[in-house]
Amino acid sequence: MAAERDSHPPASRRRAPAASGSQVAAPNTRGRPDQRQQPRPAPPQPPPGAVPPEAHDRSRVEVRRSARRSRTVSAYREGDRTIVLIPARMSHAEEQRWVAQMLEKLAAQESRRIPGDEALMTRARELSAAYLGDRARPSQVRWVTNQNSRWGSCTPSEGTIRLSHRLQGMPEYVLDYVLLHELAHLLVPDHGPAFWALLEAYPRTERARGYLEGVVSAARLPHIPGARHADPGPAGSDRAASCG
Repeated sequence: MAAERDSHPPASRRRAPAASGSQVAAPNTRGRPDQRQQPRPAPPQPPPGAVPPEAHDRSRVEVRRSARRSRTVSAYREGDRTIVLIPARMSHAEEQRWVAQMLEKLAAQESRRIPGDEALMTRARELSAAYLGDRARPSQVRWVTNQNSRWGSCTPSEGTIRLSHRLQGMPEYVLDYVLLHELAHLLVPDHGPAFWALLEAYPRTERARGYLEGVVSAARLPHIPGARHADPGPAGSDRAASCG
C-alpha cells in the first residue's frame, strides 16, 4: 500500500495560509453574550477497527532522500515501519511537514479497508464453515493493541479470539490465516500434528506464514511464536493459545 503526493502544491494552495491567517484568531468575547465563543464539541471517537496511534508514530518512520526525485513524495508500509521517499533537496522543515501529511494519508487509506470487530466475527464464522466444518464457533473476535510479540491469541475455555492491530493493512489472506489459526486453537489448544492438520485445508497457509516470517525478520524479532516446533500443551488446556 502506498501513498504519493506532489511536493509542490499549486499557487492557489500556497497562498492559503496567508489568506486564512485571520480565521484562526481568537474571537472578541467582549461583545454581546450571544456573540461570545461557544464551547467546542468533544471530538468524535474513532470507529471500531480504526488505525491506532501507533500508525502515526514518528519513531517508526524512515525517510529516504533521492536525488532523482524532483517534486514527488511517496510513502508505504514496510512491516512495522513507514518508508517516506522525498527529494534530496528538501529542507528539514519541509521533510517534517510531508512526513506528517503522508502518515495521515496512509492511515486514512488503511482505515477504509480495516474491518471492525463485527466484521472480524462474520469472517471468522465464514472461515470456520469453509475450512473447519463449522466446528469452531467463537464467542468474540476483536482487535487489541497490546500484542506486539504475537499476531493473535485465544482463550479456548471462553471462545474468545484477539488479533494484534499490527495485522491491520496486511493482505486479506494473511488475516484469514491468523483467524483460522486461532479458530483451530478453539478445537486443538496446542501446536501438535492434529492442530496443523486442521490448517492444511487452507490453501494459503504456507504463503501467509512466509509473509509473517518476512515481517518478523524485517523487524528483527528474536523468534516466531506459534512455529511448528513449539511444545504442545496438555490436552484440553485452557491456557491462551497464540499465533506468532
